[in-house]
Formats: sequence, structure tokens, C-alpha cells
Amino acid sequence: MPLEIQDLHAGYGNINVLHGISFRVERGEIVTLIGANGAGKTTALAAIARIPPPEGPRVIRGAIRYQNISLMPIAAHRIVSDFHMALAPEGRHIFGNLTVAENLKLATFARKNKTAVNRDYDRVYGLFPQLARRRGQRSETLSGGEQQMLTVGRAIMTGCDFLLLDEPSMGLAPVLMMELFQALGELNRDGMTILLIEQNAGVALKFAHRGYVLDAGRIAAEGEAASLRDNPGVKKAYLGG
Repeated sequence: MPLEIQDLHAGYGNINVLHGISFRVERGEIVTLIGANGAGKTTALAAIARIPPPEGPRVIRGAIRYQNISLMPIAAHRIVSDFHMALAPEGRHIFGNLTVAENLKLATFARKNKTAVNRDYDRVYGLFPQLARRRGQRSETLSGGEQQMLTVGRAIMTGCDFLLLDEPSMGLAPVLMMELFQALGELNRDGMTILLIEQNAGVALKFAHRGYVLDAGRIAAEGEAASLRDNPGVKKAYLGG
């Protein structure tokens, strides 16, 4: 069943950020939200993940449905445990005083199936060999790219099959960025659904199946990723063309 956002209005305090956006993500898809800073991309992800205020937005009206169930009354921890959706947030938010392995282990606290947990450890370390080599290292000593990989790995360790990614390439060198996106592509081929926010619109539209352009809290364009890459307005505003 798809994730469906319908006429979503949300904001912080008295400031409205989203003004009636609607979009969907089908199972097995990679969908990207692109747009300028302040367009409402992170607000949309936080609303879906049900992050409570003040860190998350106040939903004014609209619908967020997944598997034909409204997520509006669902607490953030149940979004992970019951719906298997996990957010890899902007800014990483790792525990710097803990090791790589300890950061990953924290994400498994609600899981009972040890075989599945061990399988996901193998999955994360296979996707990100750098983390395997540094599993006993304090995460604050990792490079920026390795910390971003740890953030994604920690989301995977929740046992999710729907990944919400907020600016995964922020601050990464081009080589590390491509390594990360190659790993995400592999995850998708293995069945992971991905909703991606990405400032680098060119990379996002190369990576995704479909996309939506947010402009000042509204959907300004939508379509297949290839058609958005060829859209003159999108090219001029976001692709430098």
C-alpha cells in the first residue's frame, strides 16, 4: 500500500510552512522531494515521521495515510515499531561518545528477532565496509561521510522497510556522496522504499523514480524523474541549466 499525503498543512508555532501539499510513494519506489531551503521539505518528512512539536511541526489539517491507516494519531515510536518506517535525519544526530557498534545497537532495542537483527548488522556492514572496519571506534572520530553512513545504518537497524532520508549528501565530498547513493540504490533493489529529501537536485533526480518540487510550501511540479530533469523550469531553478 502507498504512503499518501493529502492536502497537508503544517507549521511551527504561528508560522505555516506547508500549504496543502499532496503526494504519494508506492511500495518499492524511490521518490524525491526537491526545492530551495525553506520550501518545506524537512517539515514534510518530520510530519510523516510524527516527530512531536517543538522539534516537529504542528499539523493543521490534511491526511497522512500508510497501508490505508491514518498516521495522524500514531506516536513517533510506533511509526518505527508498527509501520517499519525510519527517519535518517538531517545533521546526523549520532551519539558521538558511543562506538559505531553501540550506535547501531541502540536502534535495535525494540526488536525481538535476534536472527533478523544479526542479518541487518551484516547488511549494514556489507553496504558500508568503512563502518565494519571502525565498529569499535567512537563515532565522533569518524569522517563526515562515515557519520552519514552510520546515520543511514542506524535507521536500517530498526528493521525498517521504508526509509525517510533528509539531506543524506549534505557536506559530503562527491566520491563519498556517490558511494552513499550506490548503497541506497542497492537497498532499494532489495526492496526498501525510500522517500528522499536532497538539496542536490541533479543527483536526486538521477537516483529517484519520481519526484515532486516544493516551492514555498506548495507542490510546484511533479512527475517521473527523467521528465523533471528535462523540465525547463526545474532545470533553470535547480539544475543550473
